[in-house]
Formats: sequence, C-alpha cells, structure tokens
Amino acid sequence: MAHSPKSARSGRERKPADETPGSIPMHRLEEHFSPGEAAAKRRSMIEKLTGSSLKSVGSSGLDYSGIVNKNAENVIGFMQMPLGIAGPISVRGSYTNGEFYVPMATTEGALIASINRGMKAITLSGGAYSVVTKDLMTRAPLFEFKSAGDAVEFVAWAESNWKGITAAAESTTTHGRLKEMLPFIMGNNVWLRLGFSTGDAMGMNMATMASEAACSFIEENFPKGHMVTVSGNMCSDKKESGVNSLLGRGKTVISEALITESVLGNVLKSNAQGLHNLNMKKNFLGSARALSGKFSGHSANAIAAIFAATGQDIAQVVESSGCFTLTEPRGSDLYISVTLPSLEIGTVGGGSSLPTQREALSIMGVSGGGNPAGSNASKFAEIISAAVLAGELNLLAAQFSRDLGKAHGRLGRNSGAR
Repeated sequence: MAHSPKSARSGRERKPADETPGSIPMHRLEEHFSPGEAAAKRRSMIEKLTGSSLKSVGSSGLDYSGIVNKNAENVIGFMQMPLGIAGPISVRGSYTNGEFYVPMATTEGALIASINRGMKAITLSGGAYSVVTKDLMTRAPLFEFKSAGDAVEFVAWAESNWKGITAAAESTTTHGRLKEMLPFIMGNNVWLRLGFSTGDAMGMNMATMASEAACSFIEENFPKGHMVTVSGNMCSDKKESGVNSLLGRGKTVISEALITESVLGNVLKSNAQGLHNLNMKKNFLGSARALSGKFSGHSANAIAAIFAATGQDIAQVVESSGCFTLTEPRGSDLYISVTLPSLEIGTVGGGSSLPTQREALSIMGVSGGGNPAGSNASKFAEIISAAVLAGELNLLAAQFSRDLGKAHGRLGRNSGAR
C-alpha cells in the first residue's frame, strides 16, 4: 500500500494505491479492520503518499463506527473547525418563544461578532418574529415521450391518477407524505415536480426513494412514457434556481423585527432612513445590476456557519442562502425582514446525528425528532432565519458607519496577511 512521498510528488506515472498487487483496496479496509483501524491505516497511507502530517486530523475522539456507510467514505479522520456561539437572540413564532444561543462553525474572524451585534440590536428592540410559510422537499423526475401530444396526455393522466402515484410514493417511507405534484412541459418532455412533507428530516433521500417508486408506478401504468432520470433539475437541488425562489424548496421562512430609534443610534451607530437607502441601493439595485438572484448582503455567511455546526448538507447552502432582505423606515424606527424561500435543513438523519453536531443542535433545543414530527426542524428554521436577519441588519449598519473594514482588521485579519 505504501509509496514514497518523492514518487507521489514527482509527476511520474504510478499505480494508484488501490491497484498495488496484494493490497486491499482503500475503500474496502472496513471489511478487514475495525472502522478506527481502517481510518488509521488509510491516514498513514495518505501521509506516506503525500509527505504530509495528519496528526491533527487523526486526533479526534469521535467514534469512527458511526461514520461508515452513513456520512463519508474512505475516512481518514475528522476535520476540526472553531465553534462559536452567537446570542442570545429573542425569537417568537409558531415553534419558538424565548431567547436562543446559536452555534456557528467558521474560520472567518469577525463573523460571529457581527451576527452577535445584530442579535443584540434585535433583542433590545423586542425580538424577532419568525414563521415557516411552506414546508416541502422536492424531487422532479423527467419523462420523455414520442410527441408533445403524448406529453399533454400524460399530464392529464397523472392528475387523474394522483391517488395511485401517492400510494406508490408513500409505500417507501414512514414519515414522508406526497403533498404536491406540479407538471412542467417542454416539447415532448415532462417534469413532475413532486413535493413531500418529511417530518424533522431534511428529506432529500426520502424524497428520492419515494419518487423512484412513484416513477415505477407511472411507467407500469402509462407505458407511452419513459423516465429519463429521477432528478431532472426542476427540483432544484444544490444549484441556484428561479423555481426554488418562486415555489420554495425545503422550508420557506420569514423573520422580521422593528429596530427602535434608540437601538439604531446607540448600538448600530445608524438611522432608519440611512439603512433603508443603503439596503435599496446595495441589495436591490446592486444585485439587479449584477444580475444576481440573491437580494441580500451576506445571508450565506450565517447559513454556512450554522450548517457546518449542526451537520446540515453544506452543498445546499447554494439554494438555502437565497434571500430577500427588505427594509422600511417607520418614523424613526426601522422595519427589517428576511425571506428565505428554500431553506433545506433537518434535525434527524445525515450529519445531524454526529455527536458534536447533535450537541450543537441541543443548544437550541432542536436535537432529534420533535413532538409532533416536524416541529424541531421548523423551530430550527425559525431560529436560523432570525440569525440571518441579525447578520443582514449588522452588515448594513457596519457599511453605513464605514466600520466594516475596521471590524475585520481588528477581529478577522491574520497578523501575517497585510
């Protein structure tokens, strides 16, 4: 299994480690060793191949057996990030009513401090109100037909066979329920955008397996059609899209607050009219001129840090961070809201089941399944949206007072970088 660091870096052709005669393929080490031993052997091999030291990567006390076939393959250790806390922030909504501390994993200095100041301003002004307005995870199978006429006929058939499609989809899941089916036709192709309620799980795998079962039922009962793929990009997963912005995916959630004149002046060193003008010129005119689909300052910052801390699917930051930040002067006070059309999160399954991520979720009181099912994930969504609101508010204030660079220079600048 071993190669010298020199040969690994020389650029000469060599056999991959998995192809060395008599060796065990790297991805099959768990068949011969315990998960921890397999990771250690794999890590040692990578150290020899690359000449690097992975001492820190291997120093975690986490249990390797909980990772195999669940969260990652070819495991060599754990990547560690600083975990900080922002808050408390006062949030009330359908699932929240209290003050919450929000865990955030990041390597960007000044980020947590920035969101923390926004949370302080919101809490001193009476808190944020958050509400989930829609909650469906989507998958969009693509079917092809010989003609547009067949495609139109299929859409009518699918709508009249809703019960059969639903029964087939729900046969694969205990918690998932098919709630919505929206057809989109292009020529002789049809996308069926299926929307599922998924309880406290983010539900991507649940929706995929249910959609596959639904597609099998469709092909058996409407033989004119052929499923090209279970995911035809009208879902739309892990990419920015207009359909998610318009129709939502995962949880559509809104958070709002009214920031008082005294807090604007004393905490944020700003005023209502100035922040509103900046928001309109920056987040709406600037985004429109840039042809951006996101009309916010830095919503991805808060979402990525919370996702990393709580075991969410990091790639879904792409669509989850789509955000509309609105402001309105109300006298000398400032109304501010954020709308997140497609926040894709869960409190069970995936990375949320890892020990450290589960502990991070427990800080907010949302670890595991809720009672009733789905309540923990909805509560989590309301807290995340309030954190995004805090980040948006503070960024506007920092740019208005021209303190953005100063804050990063003080908190986020490596002494070696000038």
